[in-house]
Amino acid sequence: MDLGLTGARALVCGASRGLGFATANALAVEGASVAINGRNPERLEEAARRLRSSTTSKVIPLAGDVATPEGPGALVARALAELGGLDVLVTNSGGPPPGRFDELDDAAWQAAFELLVLSSVRLVRAALPALRASPHAAVLAVTSYAIKQPLPNLVLSNSLRAAVAGLMKSLALELGGQGIRFNCILPAWTDTERVQHLMRDRAQRAGSTAEEEARKQAGDSPFGRMGQPEEFARAAAFLCSPAASYITGVMLTVDGGMYKGLF
Repeated sequence: MDLGLTGARALVCGASRGLGFATANALAVEGASVAINGRNPERLEEAARRLRSSTTSKVIPLAGDVATPEGPGALVARALAELGGLDVLVTNSGGPPPGRFDELDDAAWQAAFELLVLSSVRLVRAALPALRASPHAAVLAVTSYAIKQPLPNLVLSNSLRAAVAGLMKSLALELGGQGIRFNCILPAWTDTERVQHLMRDRAQRAGSTAEEEARKQAGDSPFGRMGQPEEFARAAAFLCSPAASYITGVMLTVDGGMYKGLF
């Protein structure tokens, strides 16, 4: 199926590794020019090299921190200068640290709010003029299935990713008349560095091993395994594409059956 992404211009945040990198790769394979963002310049350059080696699309690494007040605006401005416009924006960042409610102070909540919520607000705000000029504009927020099924020891992520979903649903209704689609994609446990870190945290709390915790978590899926980043990325690329032109305001769970609810 041709997703209609040839020649599209995309900015993918948090793309030096994990789900962001996989999404950037899927978009580039479909023919989109991709600006990728991450905080670590060396890791980002390596990610760009890998993408260029596996696709023929234009790949632009743009280092920067979306969790700072000035970071999103500066990032979007650089992406527009390099790409000449913007059709796809993928808001994504590293997750906040694990922890229970009484382990987290105001500073932890404020940092997580900047990382997850305000980064999305600022990125969309900066990108809106370019998205309004696009014939097939799409914004995709990478959140988590934790907004439907809260996860233990992740109260920051459970709470604030839900706010991002509320933002995207609101923008889908408010700006749909301007031809811009806003969707959320909700991964469950996927084999990334972030998840490996969370398995180590679980193991420390439970007195077990990260491998044992990963096996237990994989058992939540009827497939008996965690997802792979490329499985997530294929769904993400579809939602970003003109092939999904009548899909907006959705929260698509990519979870291998781990989420047990009906809605």
